[in-house]
Amino acid sequence: MADETIPQQAEEFYSGAYLRIVRIMFVLGTAFAAAAFVRFGAVVGAGFVVGCAIAILNFHWLKRVVSALADRATGSGKGQGGAGVVFRFLLRYLLVAAVAYAIFRVSLSSLYGLLAGLFLPVAAILLEACYEVYVAVRRGV
Repeated sequence: MADETIPQQAEEFYSGAYLRIVRIMFVLGTAFAAAAFVRFGAVVGAGFVVGCAIAILNFHWLKRVVSALADRATGSGKGQGGAGVVFRFLLRYLLVAAVAYAIFRVSLSSLYGLLAGLFLPVAAILLEACYEVYVAVRRGV
């Protein structure tokens, strides 16, 4: 009986990873944006906020693309065209490139903030991984 509850608890816990990562990104983005404004000024801080916004949007789009590819590979769910999935995948990179170019034209300093903000999902995923290891060791999930 106990053997059946642990996989179910683990499934419930790990299925919430995406929402936890998004929450962590909002918390880290807010904290680091405030620090960037104080330490480096408004230009770099604004670039960082734009980078964080793009990173969060990009992370959401990546989740949708991966879900669409998984649905397409398994044949479950609604069928989406392959061209649409590929277009959305490439659109993410075009958006980042266009914003980076526009910011580069305005100020090189804000480009540094933008590039730092784009690493927001990396920090959030790292914290989520540490949390998952902690829960796995502590609770055995």
